[in-house]
Amino acid sequence: MTGGGGLGPNDSSDPPDRTGDDGATRPVRRLRPGPIGGDMANVLLGLAERLRVPSLRQRYSSTAVLGLFAFVNGLVSIALMSLAALLTGAPFVFPSLGPTAFLLFYTPMLPTASPRNTVFGHAIGAGAGYLALVVFGLTDRPPALVTGVSGQRIGAAALSLGLTAGLMVWCRVPHPPAGATTLIISLGILRDLHDIGVLMLAVVLLVIQGFAINRLAGIPYPTWAPVLPGTDPGEPPERPEPPAPPAAPR
Repeated sequence: MTGGGGLGPNDSSDPPDRTGDDGATRPVRRLRPGPIGGDMANVLLGLAERLRVPSLRQRYSSTAVLGLFAFVNGLVSIALMSLAALLTGAPFVFPSLGPTAFLLFYTPMLPTASPRNTVFGHAIGAGAGYLALVVFGLTDRPPALVTGVSGQRIGAAALSLGLTAGLMVWCRVPHPPAGATTLIISLGILRDLHDIGVLMLAVVLLVIQGFAINRLAGIPYPTWAPVLPGTDPGEPPERPEPPAPPAAPR
């Protein structure tokens, strides 16, 4: 064992190598949770193998290294959104993007982190939040942070979160960070339709970034719908064998 919780080259937990049919040696990745759970250790291991960084491959499951990886991912994700906001003058940075970014790199293979759930979840949250503003006549009112909390605002927040939770379950697209999106809108922090459209564009850009990094790491992050347990998105599902013919009568 190396210091700091990393894996040494002689440690039994270090991914072994295998020889393929063509004689080439390829690393075998053990898809198991790292020291903090989730798939972040596997993402980091995949990047270490793809970029051919032996020192990172030996220490990919170190908590210190994983924390640094999470720090860089969060920094890059929001920095790209901030750059887009700076260049376009549109508000591309929203609080609910933070937990979405963490999901995409911490548990990318969970259904809640799939592109479909992420996009539809935030869309449901945004729609429910704006509908709540319309129902309670708050589309032109300043945010609750300025005017304080009123009965109308409490009703809008409750309705928006209830609709978001119910619709995500009914549509089978749960994505927890969407709960923050709907409250951001129903509390009046974001109430302009143009800004809501920018929010959805920012969600799509974040999903594209998550897809690129996970696939670069060799993680089979889905193209759209969640990957069902026991299936590989890169391979067609196995066909069941045909039933055996009935035995010939004697």
